[in-house]
Amino acid sequence: MMDWIISPIEHLQNAVTQIFAVELFKFGGRSFTLSLIVQLIFAGILVLVIARLFSEGIKRWLLTRFGFDRGSREAIASILNYVLIIFGALIVPQIFGIRLTSLTVLAGALGLGFALGLQNLANHFLSGLTLLIEQPIKVGDFIEVNDLLGTVEKILIRSTIVRTITGIFVIVPNNYFVENNIINWSYQTSTCGVLIPIGVAYGSDLVLVTEALFAAARKESRVLSQPPPKVWFKAFGDSALEFELLIWIDDPPAKREIVSAVNFLIDTEFRCRNIQIPFPQRDLHIRTPDTLNALLRKPRETDLPDNRLPADTHKVALEDVRVTENKRPRPKSINHWTLRDLLRQVSYFERCSDRELRLLIEYGYRQLFQAGQIVCQENDPGDSFYILLSGSVEVFSEQADKHIANRYAGEFFGEMSLLLGIPRSATIRTLEDSILFVVDRGNLQNLLVTHRELADRISEELATRQESLRSLGLLTDGTQSTENPLQWIRDRIQLLFGI
Repeated sequence: MMDWIISPIEHLQNAVTQIFAVELFKFGGRSFTLSLIVQLIFAGILVLVIARLFSEGIKRWLLTRFGFDRGSREAIASILNYVLIIFGALIVPQIFGIRLTSLTVLAGALGLGFALGLQNLANHFLSGLTLLIEQPIKVGDFIEVNDLLGTVEKILIRSTIVRTITGIFVIVPNNYFVENNIINWSYQTSTCGVLIPIGVAYGSDLVLVTEALFAAARKESRVLSQPPPKVWFKAFGDSALEFELLIWIDDPPAKREIVSAVNFLIDTEFRCRNIQIPFPQRDLHIRTPDTLNALLRKPRETDLPDNRLPADTHKVALEDVRVTENKRPRPKSINHWTLRDLLRQVSYFERCSDRELRLLIEYGYRQLFQAGQIVCQENDPGDSFYILLSGSVEVFSEQADKHIANRYAGEFFGEMSLLLGIPRSATIRTLEDSILFVVDRGNLQNLLVTHRELADRISEELATRQESLRSLGLLTDGTQSTENPLQWIRDRIQLLFGI
């Protein structure tokens, strides 16, 4: 009974063995059978798996430890993967006894195929190698090519996968990036500048426009303070005065979101200052207006009985008077003064022209502090210089528990920390609602270069304050090495700022 069952199975095995052993063709000095082809396919799959695992291991465990960025890791791993695949394709045939010299004919046929029917594939292949080796774009870069804007997710040998800002994955042939101009927002550094165009009506106050644009840029937290924003008067347009606001960001994928937020802030700042954004308009000139005047002519007073105005006219006139009275501008509080008016209250800037005031607005910004608010804290690092435009502040030492001085409109503070390179030596607290002109460290040099009088005044005031702080024990004798503190401070300013 068992022999009857085993016999068909043996016959089936023998039949399968014979099928797999049948010679199909000869190539490279070796007879190809179905069994050999299966082994070659299995060996090829094994080479692909080993190459992929090895390149991924190198990328995750070695390149990451050496501090390579994401794009470089992906490029090196991809090139290593392709090298291992090519190496395996050369080794596997020799293991199975296939002579590689016979592959020259096949290589020639493949070359002819690439030249004729596979031109596009060859183009994509070479473009992919170019992208991986030269790395004009890398995985993780935020790029813009024509209407495509997104983040590079993967660079393959034939195509590149880009994820747009809306989360859609776009598969782009590699030659598209080689043949077109690429804007790489992440190239070498993620910090990039963004230009925001804006037009204002003719007759607008250019200093107010500049102030509004700077205020909008500085109110957006994602706009960098260094490099500082810039405002350029681009051109006299057909219907508007054309400006450009240059801002710097370090998050290129959020560029559109940041520009949108700044545009909202610009609209708010323009509305607060009654700055008009015009729309395109055309002037119509009528050469023969007599006919039009006859059609639009209003009834004269003599056309009415007794040369009297209609009864409603008196009511309308009275209402117009009331409306006019209601629309008369009311005096603004100091909090609503323009920065130009506030700066001109300070003795150093009272004779500045509009051009000089516009440069001042580039160097700093206005900030409102409520009464009792801390402006800067003792022992904090100094990063800003302050000019008091209105109100008053108290300077006191928390360490010594002692009141030092009060500062009023026109005076300044915060310079000692910047010029001496020491932490804040005192705490500043507002005594009433106050408006400060804040200048950060990067722009202090520009301010002192253009206003030497302020630099001299800072030197004199700093020398006085240094002596008072030394008496409180806040500065040591090693802080200065000369008997003349004023000369030492002037030398210090000249050394730091070149003035």
